[in-house]
Amino acid sequence: METPKNESFRDTIGTLTDDGKRAWVYPKKPSGRYYEKRKIVSYGLIVFLFIAPFIKVGGHQFLMFNVLERRFNIFGFPFWPQDFYLFVISMLIGVVFVALFTVAFGRIFCGWICPQTIFMEMVFRRIEYWIDGDRNKQRKLDRQKWDLEKIRKRLLKWFVFLVISFLIANVFLAYLIGSDTLIKYITEGPFAHTSTLIPLVIFTAVFYFVFAWFREQVCIIACPYGRLQGVLLDNKSIIVAYDHKRGEAENGRKSFRKNEDRQALGHGDCIDCMQCVNVCPTGIDIRNGTQLECVNCTACIDECDHIMDSINLPQGLIRYASEDEIEKKNKFELTPRLKGYTAVLIILTGLLTGLLLLRTDLEARILRLPGQLYEHKQGHIISNVFTYKLINKTTDTISDVSFKLRKYKGEIKLVSTSDNFQVPAQGAAEGTVFIEIDKSELSGDKDKLMIEVYSGDELIETTTVNFLGPRSYN
Repeated sequence: METPKNESFRDTIGTLTDDGKRAWVYPKKPSGRYYEKRKIVSYGLIVFLFIAPFIKVGGHQFLMFNVLERRFNIFGFPFWPQDFYLFVISMLIGVVFVALFTVAFGRIFCGWICPQTIFMEMVFRRIEYWIDGDRNKQRKLDRQKWDLEKIRKRLLKWFVFLVISFLIANVFLAYLIGSDTLIKYITEGPFAHTSTLIPLVIFTAVFYFVFAWFREQVCIIACPYGRLQGVLLDNKSIIVAYDHKRGEAENGRKSFRKNEDRQALGHGDCIDCMQCVNVCPTGIDIRNGTQLECVNCTACIDECDHIMDSINLPQGLIRYASEDEIEKKNKFELTPRLKGYTAVLIILTGLLTGLLLLRTDLEARILRLPGQLYEHKQGHIISNVFTYKLINKTTDTISDVSFKLRKYKGEIKLVSTSDNFQVPAQGAAEGTVFIEIDKSELSGDKDKLMIEVYSGDELIETTTVNFLGPRSYN
């Protein structure tokens, strides 16, 4: 990519001053077609974020990530510790999906879907515009002495920020411990559950710190995805890009003058108005090319389009485009790297789908009792003792549970079990079982038995065990 004229290079992030201090960003309030579309997407995602933990599918919370108990619900599917491999595959699919879209469309996830960007730009920043005013008023208010107006605005803004942070923290907690548990704790009073109240206060403080002070530094410094962008992007990736060919022309940028023939003078369409810089939430100049701070929020596109309209020039000086499109007029195409990511995504999705279809509502584990050998019983009967554990992954009690042998003729005897053997909803049942088989049925000193688990007459799970017997000598 050619070097744009009048470009100022830098070796530090854009939010630091020359003496290493924080350069506070005062972005201009954005407006335009992309901003309106982003508002629709953002508020839709916010509504989803707030209601998802309270939606139930088949008795399961729609989304839950109970890390402490290693219980996860994804789109209503419960994942127990025994299903952790399914959760890992789901996360891998998410990572590959984001990587695929980054290679194809740049940092579009950050600008349109990331919760940090959505809450910062569509909630907290808009509240700030409402209380403090637009860019110039905010700068003036910061320099203003602490009079009644400044104290009133600051206290109001900080209070509103704190309330919203508290609400976000509660929703975040609902994802971690479950919405039913959260509602129970609220109704019983927060001081009755101080072990939960303390994390809630910590989460509130973290969210308040991020959105009231740390802000764009999360995207620039803390978020690892911003660093991955440099590895994943190439010249064919669709990004928010400045068309330097059109904007610079032969003699670079020039301020707008009415009735001046810019083309004849060799100047590009960029009038150096700095509005793309003023509206940027991370304080960068998009005309300097792709930068790690850029979150593809499209604010500069909307602002530049508005300026182009006002001076009767075509829109699209800043637009979604690849570097190859700007340099060589090449349109977007599927590269080998994109095809590779797509293939991996399809394989992982197919694998997850297959494993989900094979997954049962009840998991059975039957293991030999450690240290116990087989036992001879009257009538050439060989007996082995096992322990069993049944895990019910559903919200319904599984009743009338029984065990049966497949292929082998024998008997399974449960120890200390009532006639109506049940496995509680989202719970487990465990105990001891004797398996007795006639010696003539055995083929050697170790036979693999298939055990079927029934609920009434319905087969719900199968498992295998090794059955020990006397060694036969020919």
